[in-house]
Amino acid sequence: QVQLVESGGGLVQPGGSLRLSCAASGSISSSYAMSWYRQTPGKQRDLVATLISGSSANYADSVKGRFTISRDNAKNTVYLQMNSLKPEDTAVYYCKATFRFGIYWGQGTQVTVSS
Repeated sequence: QVQLVESGGGLVQPGGSLRLSCAASGSISSSYAMSWYRQTPGKQRDLVATLISGSSANYADSVKGRFTISRDNAKNTVYLQMNSLKPEDTAVYYCKATFRFGIYWGQGTQVTVSS
C-alpha cells in the first residue's frame, strides 16, 4: 500500500506560478509511472502530465511549454511546476502512482487561478 499526499495548491493570479508536490509513503523508484491529473466539478479527471520510468515526460496539449513534471526518487516525491497559469487551469490536481502491483491516488490539492 502506498499513500500519496499532494501539497502546494492555492490561489494565484493569472500569469503566476505554483509548484505542486506529491509525497509518497514508500519508494517510488520502482513505479512504472508517476502522473498528475486534474478535475473540475462535473467533468472527468484529465491527464495533465506523466513521467514513465526510463522514458521522457508527456503532457496534455493545453499545458505543454508551461508545466514541467519531475521526480526525486531519493525523497519519494513528484513535482509539477506550473508557470504562466491561466484561469482555465483552475481545478483539483491529483497525483497518481502506477506500480506493477497497483495504482494509487492522492487526495488532491485545489489550484485556483483568478485575479
